Amino acid sequence: MLAIIEEERKERNGRTYPADEAALIGQGGYVAPDAHLWEDVLTAVVIRRPVLLKGPSGSGKTKLAESVSAFFGQPMHQVNCSVDLDAESLIGFKTIIRQDGDTVIDFVDGPVVTAMKEGHILYIDEINMAKPETLPILHSVLDYRRMLTNPFTGDVIHAHPDFTVIAAINEGYVGTVPMNEALKNRFIAFQVPYLGQEPSRALLEREFPDAPRTLITTMLSISEDLKDQARNGLLADEAASIRSLIDATELALHMGPDRAVRYAIAEKLEDPGERQLVMDLAATWIR
Repeated sequence: MLAIIEEERKERNGRTYPADEAALIGQGGYVAPDAHLWEDVLTAVVIRRPVLLKGPSGSGKTKLAESVSAFFGQPMHQVNCSVDLDAESLIGFKTIIRQDGDTVIDFVDGPVVTAMKEGHILYIDEINMAKPETLPILHSVLDYRRMLTNPFTGDVIHAHPDFTVIAAINEGYVGTVPMNEALKNRFIAFQVPYLGQEPSRALLEREFPDAPRTLITTMLSISEDLKDQARNGLLADEAASIRSLIDATELALHMGPDRAVRYAIAEKLEDPGERQLVMDLAATWIR
């Protein structure tokens, strides 16, 4: 681990948070698919550059962000993008409150403003699902200025030194749009692929230390076949997600692996042909 990462970790972990903020610190556990991805993402965070995680659904992008939060002991606010996302959802909104017997207008900070002020992590999931006209408000937040002029109050907010932005995209999905180049250029981009077989094995053995080795091998073999079919465009990416593999393995500890695969993977797919393909692939490994 680089010295600058360890030094930054010590400094950030030295901070204390109220209980409501501490509850936002993520759980660790991300397993990197190669020797460099984890350390490289941490390096980008340490030098205060926004991080963009690119990869298929279920490849572990959110778990990576949560693990960064756990590594630095830093609360994380998550924004889930959609076509309905607007500036108020990001920045905050005005409301009327009673104060000292008077009615006054107050501003409730949104996740962007809160993370900036408090030095938290802002995680923007599926950033390319948002309407292109919504996100330019973040340009000054994401570049060297690290500041924001609140459009609702006129206040100028300068980011806390520990403020961190991590965003994630699923490329090529229905409902997504290409990221604006001005926005994309503000990020350091990392490809987050599916885990290979050996990292997946290490993950399952860590999550289920008492599971029979034969079951772990069977589930990994099924997973590898599903990933191959997803790469070939014959299955939706979620069929090959690490979440689905973990769910299926946990179920298989209490029921037949064929039923576990059906419930945790196949039945979540919309297409009947894809559901059948999953079960056919599973049947070649289940004895």
